[in-house]
Amino acid sequence: MARLLIALAGLMGAAGVALAAASAHGADASRLASASAMLLFHATAILASVALLARGLLHGGIGLIAALGFAIGAALFAGDLTLRQYAGHSLFPFAAPTGGTVMIVGWLAVTLAAVVAKR
Repeated sequence: MARLLIALAGLMGAAGVALAAASAHGADASRLASASAMLLFHATAILASVALLARGLLHGGIGLIAALGFAIGAALFAGDLTLRQYAGHSLFPFAAPTGGTVMIVGWLAVTLAAVVAKR
């Protein structure tokens, strides 16, 4: 699972940089800047979560849920904003807010995973 999360973080980082470039060169591309930021921040959060899990500083199951939440939430959020930018419609109703909520839950899961980590 750790390798899968690391690979997802790599893809998210690459997509985040690509969206940042598109945002810098496109007219009215503020959605792409937001999508880029969420992907880049949460790619790093996934890598940090995997590292903390490997060191035993996060509860295993809860820490994995947090990392998966970062990946799923950022994909929903960024995917929805990118689709709106290029296709003119959303991924599905409330996709971006759902992704944002999943990312918030991911951060709360990190908090819980740190508190209940085995000592």
